[in-house]
Amino acid sequence: MKKTVAVFFGGRSTEHDISIITAISSVMKPLAMANLYNVVPVYITKEGRWVSGNELKDVRLFSSGNIDAFVKKSKPLQVSFDGGLTINKQRIDVAFPAMHGSYGEDGSLMGLLRMAGIPFVGADMDASVIAMDKVLAKQVAQASAIPTSKFLFTSRDAVTDSLKAETKRMGVGLKFPLFVKPAHLGSSIGITRVIDADELASALEVAAHYDTKIIVEEAVNNLIEVTVPMMGNKIIQPALVERPLATADDFFDFENKYIRGGGKKTGGKHTGSQGYSELPAKIPAALETASLKVAADIYKAFGLQGTARVDLLIDSKTKKVYFNEVNPLPGSLYAHNWRAAGISTVTLVNDLIQLAEQRHAEQKALATSFSSSFLRQF
Repeated sequence: MKKTVAVFFGGRSTEHDISIITAISSVMKPLAMANLYNVVPVYITKEGRWVSGNELKDVRLFSSGNIDAFVKKSKPLQVSFDGGLTINKQRIDVAFPAMHGSYGEDGSLMGLLRMAGIPFVGADMDASVIAMDKVLAKQVAQASAIPTSKFLFTSRDAVTDSLKAETKRMGVGLKFPLFVKPAHLGSSIGITRVIDADELASALEVAAHYDTKIIVEEAVNNLIEVTVPMMGNKIIQPALVERPLATADDFFDFENKYIRGGGKKTGGKHTGSQGYSELPAKIPAALETASLKVAADIYKAFGLQGTARVDLLIDSKTKKVYFNEVNPLPGSLYAHNWRAAGISTVTLVNDLIQLAEQRHAEQKALATSFSSSFLRQF
């Protein structure tokens, strides 16, 4: 008997469109190819409306611009929490979040699914919260003796009320060049590289447009940027160390990730989800080993499960590997990397569902209630 898998995607996030591609190309299609699952798409609009329907499995509904009309005519989703999760009278066996950024990847959806009491793919709520807060992630890494670049952080209120003072504080406490980032966003949205105080002030205002918390980091010298997809619960399996190939902009921004390259290979040599990566990374064996170790250390320190992608920064002269950030739901599951490592996308989604069920079974074995005489006194 086929299991029913609900795939959640879209959402009230700046990464809404990326989520659509992840859900359709890297989750729902391979789930259908496995022929083991009944797939229920759950699309969440930018306004927060939930809809379902098999039409949502076709990317042309979105690329054609017809999604708004589809949502308008769709009936409200019927969701029941009754010792499990039922959507439009279909009992859900496993949830597969394919949402990036706010109100999904940040732990919000995971908390809801935990309350529903069903298995769900990927990081649990607490690990998601840590991973999606760049400040908290750096602090956890430091507490675990994992190197990070020097950083300071601020808030939207502080930037709005005291931009000059915050700019001075950052400029005194850190060495240029700096990176200014919204603390909770992914896909490099709102990130700015700055080389002086004037650019820093402008970048702080840009980041404050997207987030209530802002992190400012020193750039790593002699930079080699690498990323390592990971999978597993207690036993961790890495894919390949991959080197994103940035342009003269000097950092891996949204355009480099999703626009440039247009899905083509660069010079016939490099592979990647958009053709912008060196896979595997052409780095010395010692740096590859060190990168895999730091990625595994981060995975364990954050309590990550299911899958994640750990981004690292390497100083090629000092040979030091720094933790940069974690993506608890990599775009398109970083399926291109797993394929190069010998794991097909069908196998990948199957394995992730098994990991979700394994974690759920372990959590069910824990005591969640306690009998007492407390209420008898009232």
